[in-house]
Amino acid sequence: MNNPKSDFEPVPVPAGIVDVHGKAYMHDGVGKLSAVEAIPPFKKLRDEMVRREFGYALALSEQISRFRAHVINNLGDFDALVDQEYGVKVGGEKGNRTYTSFDGLYRITIKVQPRIAFGPEMRAAKALFDECMREWSEDAPAELRSIVTNAFDTDNEGQINRTNVHILLGIESADPRFQTGQRALRDAMYVISSKEYVSFARRENCKAKWESVTIDLAAA
Repeated sequence: MNNPKSDFEPVPVPAGIVDVHGKAYMHDGVGKLSAVEAIPPFKKLRDEMVRREFGYALALSEQISRFRAHVINNLGDFDALVDQEYGVKVGGEKGNRTYTSFDGLYRITIKVQPRIAFGPEMRAAKALFDECMREWSEDAPAELRSIVTNAFDTDNEGQINRTNVHILLGIESADPRFQTGQRALRDAMYVISSKEYVSFARRENCKAKWESVTIDLAAA
């Protein structure tokens, strides 16, 4: 099997071979040792292929990380020049911002995505909404009951689904308990960290639509 052509060198990935009393072994998927000489040739070929391609993936991941740091640092230096130009010193975290070329054909966007956590007020909010749903059971639309239920569903990492919470916060109701539940939701939300996302876009002319420059391997 030929090695793929690439402009960068792969990161070395361990061969997975261990020496036991002078003989070569490899662990299988459940941790059991198998003698290399007893492993079918096609399985060894597959193992070599996966490790080789994984080495290229690691190299690309490191390259993207360095590129992201390069972009963030350079844009930060430009921001400092802007501050100097106007004689200001802006402290704290920066918000969303956009940088566009003079001809309007190239654009770099920085979006700051806060990471939201939810405090113990969520339990009180859920109790209030559940009380409303029980009393409104005959009159409440199925869509509303679904929204209330989904607002407290957690994702695979055990995090509350923020989209469902925001939908619930946008619902209008004259019931004081419902309003108090919404207030409890707002009180429960607090920012624990934030992350900057960098995106690039270009267009053929000033009237054309922006087209994203794909860097994310998953979206390629």
